Amino acid sequence: MSTVILGPGQMSSGEFHLADPDRAIEIERRQKRINEFLREQKLDAVLLTKPSNFSWFSVGGEASRGNWSDVVAALFLTEDARVIATRNTNSGQVFDREVSGLGFQLKERLWQEGREVLLSDLCRGRAVGCDFPFERCVDVSVHLGGMRLPLSRLEIRNLRETGALVAHAVEATSRTFEQGESEAEIAGQIAHRMLRHGIWPERIQVLADGQGKRYRHWSFGEEKVEKFCTLVAVGRRNGLHVGTSRTISFGTPPKEVREAHLSCLLVQATSMFFTQRNWEIFETWKRAERIYEKYGHSEEWHFADQGCVTGYELCEAPITPGSQFRLAAGMPVYWHPSIGAAMTADTILIKSKGFEVLTPMENWPQLEVDVKGVKIPRPDVLIRPE
Repeated sequence: MSTVILGPGQMSSGEFHLADPDRAIEIERRQKRINEFLREQKLDAVLLTKPSNFSWFSVGGEASRGNWSDVVAALFLTEDARVIATRNTNSGQVFDREVSGLGFQLKERLWQEGREVLLSDLCRGRAVGCDFPFERCVDVSVHLGGMRLPLSRLEIRNLRETGALVAHAVEATSRTFEQGESEAEIAGQIAHRMLRHGIWPERIQVLADGQGKRYRHWSFGEEKVEKFCTLVAVGRRNGLHVGTSRTISFGTPPKEVREAHLSCLLVQATSMFFTQRNWEIFETWKRAERIYEKYGHSEEWHFADQGCVTGYELCEAPITPGSQFRLAAGMPVYWHPSIGAAMTADTILIKSKGFEVLTPMENWPQLEVDVKGVKIPRPDVLIRPE
């Protein structure tokens, strides 16, 4: 096991990444929070193995090869050190590209040695908290999950930028794909537009001609879009997730689809309005459920999940009828209600008063939904020529 410290001349100017001072300040704040936690829990160190926790502590660093199931690094934090644990095949990229200049050390093993060997060496002889069950470590995953939210100003700024880009990718694809293209072809266009901005396509759904009514969690397949379609995308950048959807119709949409879409907008706008700081989720959900009942769709919400508090995990807290999870300013919430073949999705940020849409409409037809005297702009169906 070795500590690697890069010296002068070991990195070209083209490879060197200047540290973001705002990010460095935020990492120092998180280090202080971890130190307080270690003292409270009487621990020597905490081991972070989940990509969401790695990204949270490093304020946007990636510990995976894109897909978060392919983890390549962990963080070992003590009161006076923050160490990246990884294999030699990944150490250069993680250390140089993800946390350069931000006060991290590096511990590495050869690629052919098991990851558990490195983690065991770090934990040996110490009282360690961990975010997954590992040897004699204390499972502190619940405590760590509570640290990831609310978001800081820097994280909110990053999420605003990502949300606008994800919305653009969905809208641009919706306006330009050709009638008769397959769901998979359209999904590829969305992914391309996201990836070119460094956004990982965490989830893409292309629901062609009523596919969403048959399969609420459908992704995409070889079916061709002939009449109408809903495009949904969830992207991840700097470790944070944001999602949106838009619906298009070639020619006038079928009456059933049009009515279901309008009802979805009513549910979504109501949900957004009542997503308020210091409310528990069940209080917000009761208002959304009433709209389902009022417009004759009382069973629809049973067929699919409705949304979640999002962040470094795609779902930090699910929207469920009995949830006592308390909402706070600075939390992003991804609402995606569905009725029949219709679905509408957007991500909002809870503020001290009201909310902000993080996936704004860029060039899209709008409707205004009135909730308690507040007019909330929502995306209408885009009608394209046949």
